[in-house]
Amino acid sequence: MTAPLSTLAAPPAAPLAIGPHTVQPPVVLAPMAGITNAPFRTLCREFAEGVRGFGGRPPMDAASDGKGLFVSEMITTRALVERNEKTMQLIHFDATETPRSIQLYGVDPVTVGKAVRMIVDEDLADHIDLNFGCPVPKVTRKGGGSALPYKRPLLRAILREAVSNAGDLPVTMKMRKGIDDDHLTYLDAGRIAVEAGVTAIALHGRTAAQHYGGTADWDAIARLKEHVPEIPVLGNGDIWSADDALRMVRETGCDGVVVGRGCLGRPWLFGDLVAAFEGTGETARPTLREVAGVMRRHAELLGEWIGDEARGVIDFRKHVAWYLKGFSVGSQLRKQLAITSSLAELDELMAGLDLDQPWPDGADGPRGRTSGNNRVVLPDGWLKDPYDHAGVGADAELDTSGG
Repeated sequence: MTAPLSTLAAPPAAPLAIGPHTVQPPVVLAPMAGITNAPFRTLCREFAEGVRGFGGRPPMDAASDGKGLFVSEMITTRALVERNEKTMQLIHFDATETPRSIQLYGVDPVTVGKAVRMIVDEDLADHIDLNFGCPVPKVTRKGGGSALPYKRPLLRAILREAVSNAGDLPVTMKMRKGIDDDHLTYLDAGRIAVEAGVTAIALHGRTAAQHYGGTADWDAIARLKEHVPEIPVLGNGDIWSADDALRMVRETGCDGVVVGRGCLGRPWLFGDLVAAFEGTGETARPTLREVAGVMRRHAELLGEWIGDEARGVIDFRKHVAWYLKGFSVGSQLRKQLAITSSLAELDELMAGLDLDQPWPDGADGPRGRTSGNNRVVLPDGWLKDPYDHAGVGADAELDTSGG
């Protein structure tokens, strides 16, 4: 089922240029650990391109031009260079994915440079995004993710190594406002990125200390856009609907949006976003029967990707609560759905749902992690001097990918 878009007028749909790639509409799937693997990217792309839908936008040919940009899970540069088995699976792209977009995490400039050169030499991707926004302790305690931009020379060295080794591949970066309200870094980081030759910047309007709590600061996105007019700025944070995306562009002047938690259990949001930015179509309001169909396909795709049905269904379990949010489903049935281990079991349980339920009111709100006001775990003495990073080296690299 579908519903009309709100009365918010669509902003001018100016194409977003990421190097040689045109991203139209300017909508990007944010990398999320354990989420944005090839199966989930496939679902999101199908809805964006109209290959899959709920009767709103007419389907497009599956071979038509892509709509939006869909980024891989976070890939650790050390693990990539060492050809870690899990990492090599995570960088697999479906033949229909174009452009192929990889997000890299690294702390050591030399290792980052090697990873970028490997991607170029082996034609592993068409676009490289660098992660300076992850707030999780296992990343920040090594000086990575959202902790790293505080060390300005280290950030500059990593960006220069990445860009100089990327050849014709565009390099972008994703970051947060800073470590906390007393240690904001995003304006300095934006200027360093421009000087290093970065193609575009995405800003999550929260600090690392906020994690995913509170409200994203869209004013910071507007300030960054004013600060680095030379390159596109993408906004991220609290986009739960297509209307939110339009409002962010209108209020901040950003060149596009990056959507993370808003699409958890809602891959059809990308169809809504395309319709909103193109000024056509309607928003999806699927029945539970339609949602169950997407759930089944998601689990099946995971099994095919992993190469094991049971492992695919097990990996799918974490998505169940997100898909079912707002629908009337008994607690016992929810628990059973969250411990399934086969497609047959999943089918049997979903057949017991009241599948004729319409889309529930209030189902578009926050999903995923919402914790905030946490102490940021940092290396000893990290905040003493923003210009000293002598203690950060190759041993600070994570050895596994996926966040």
